[in-house]
Amino acid sequence: MIRAFTLLLAAVTLLAGAGHAGAQGLFDDTRDIMGGGPNFRMGGGSSPIRRQTVNFSGQYAPGTIYINTAERRLYLVTGNGQALAYGIGVGRDGFRWSGTHRITAKKEWPSWTPPAQMLRRRPDLPRHMVGGVDNPLGARAMYLGSTLYRIHGSNEPETIGQAVSSGCFRMTNEDVTDLYSRVSVGTPVIVKN
Repeated sequence: MIRAFTLLLAAVTLLAGAGHAGAQGLFDDTRDIMGGGPNFRMGGGSSPIRRQTVNFSGQYAPGTIYINTAERRLYLVTGNGQALAYGIGVGRDGFRWSGTHRITAKKEWPSWTPPAQMLRRRPDLPRHMVGGVDNPLGARAMYLGSTLYRIHGSNEPETIGQAVSSGCFRMTNEDVTDLYSRVSVGTPVIVKN
């Protein structure tokens, strides 16, 4: 909790000295980083976008993850023209991407090391955070190919359906735990803008 408060205080100090564009970028990075937050409960609060089974017309094999960043939805294809749809938070302007990858690793309560690009924008960040309730990756993370991106948890359910991350896909801890239990390493992930 003290670490989270220290990071927040440092961000506020930086915001005070930055111009509007710089301040917005720092605010967005801080929100992205602080997504773990100290208010963790396994659900972290319910998602404003309810998980549900939906009709799905894509021609993907059952078990495929299809992410539509414009819709802010992640679909786990179940077959027979259906998918399980989850609400997600996506990358903010300038951080959205598309492509095809596979889940290359899955971790419970993952540790976090900010990538070099983020450290250049935010040199005040810790160089490493162990997994746990204050960690911005939340309860579970699924790593996408050799990229820096992940599908991971968040303790800020109000960010689900928003464009606030640095390119990762965030879910409530409840939803990411559910998805984590349904997929395996090697699962294909298709991201469309």
